[in-house]
Amino acid sequence: MPKLIRNRQIVEDARPVVILEEGETAATIALPEGGAIVPLAVWQARRDELLAHGCFGVWLAGDQEPRDLADDLAQLQTIAIHFPKFADGRGYSLATLLRSRFGYRGELRAIGEVLRDQFNYLVRCGFDALQPAEGRYTDTQLLAALGSIADFSEPYQVSAAVPDPLFRRVRRAA
Repeated sequence: MPKLIRNRQIVEDARPVVILEEGETAATIALPEGGAIVPLAVWQARRDELLAHGCFGVWLAGDQEPRDLADDLAQLQTIAIHFPKFADGRGYSLATLLRSRFGYRGELRAIGEVLRDQFNYLVRCGFDALQPAEGRYTDTQLLAALGSIADFSEPYQVSAAVPDPLFRRVRRAA
């Protein structure tokens, strides 16, 4: 069962992330029972069916638009953003847009090549769940990685998680 960090705690999550394999189509892919995180294409092709069967989430690739989900945000428990490789930073922008411009308040999950070095920055962009690729970390390594979320105790800059800059949050003696 995949493990992830949700709200700064390690939890197990039995709900699978569905990936379209070569030869599969969004309209015909077999979906697991009990809910899953499905690709945007599957959501768009089978929205009503997924809602009836308890789909709880949709995942976006870095080149997809969050506005494609704008009308459905209230119905989605989870939106995941896929990081295909460490150097692909588009997911940070998507997360910030979903939190700030679109007002999404559900679980925002980073999936794929999510590395410990990124955890602090991912949380600052609005992610509240981090799901590294399965097998990337042992349980001990994942527990140690929790500390990297708090690498910086007080960020200077504005972010999705911290809406005011440091000079507005801290009063100094004159």
